[in-house]
Amino acid sequence: MEVFTRFAGDFREYSSIFVGGLSYTLILWAGSLALATALGMTWAVLDGQRVPILGHVARWFVIFIRGVPILVQLFYIYFLLPAIGIEMSSVQAAMIALGLAYSAYAAEVFRAGMKAIDGGQIEAAQAMAMSRFTIIRRVVIPQTFTYSLPGYVNIIIMVLKGTAIASVIAVPELTRAATLISQSTYKSFTIYSMLAVYYMIICVPMVIGLRSIERRSAR
Repeated sequence: MEVFTRFAGDFREYSSIFVGGLSYTLILWAGSLALATALGMTWAVLDGQRVPILGHVARWFVIFIRGVPILVQLFYIYFLLPAIGIEMSSVQAAMIALGLAYSAYAAEVFRAGMKAIDGGQIEAAQAMAMSRFTIIRRVVIPQTFTYSLPGYVNIIIMVLKGTAIASVIAVPELTRAATLISQSTYKSFTIYSMLAVYYMIICVPMVIGLRSIERRSAR
């Protein structure tokens, strides 16, 4: 009981710092997810629809990105790009690195969903004299999202938890906030337990909500 009381007291004392970190975590998550989704769908369409040259570029880009650790990609963007005159903040660098990294995984999810589309629908659209771009925009992409929803739910959660890696370049998100508090108070067990609680507060309702959307979509 005493341990719980001390934990509750620390939780109240340091909650304002964690809330500040939470805002950065959510900003990173939203920006990275939007970039990963847009790029992932782009790579999937270029590869899945056999677009000349660009399809091969997209396929090899996905292979390359999946083969390089996200931390290495983050360091490359944050430390090396300024050497060629491309300046950005740590938040922007983390957002771009996470977006690029997870776009490769999103591309595979979308590509699998694209394969589930009935080929007869594509043929019907072609028979109606739709252009290739119109078919992709009105037939392929909407159904790809529907078929890819179970895998895309995992991407959403992965991106959220992946934002913790931004702490290594001093982005003041949740994990960075926990590290700073732990170093100044030496209460590592308590602080990192609080960090786990905050991630659970975000992730658990999100998973439940996304699963509900997935079930309704399936019906």
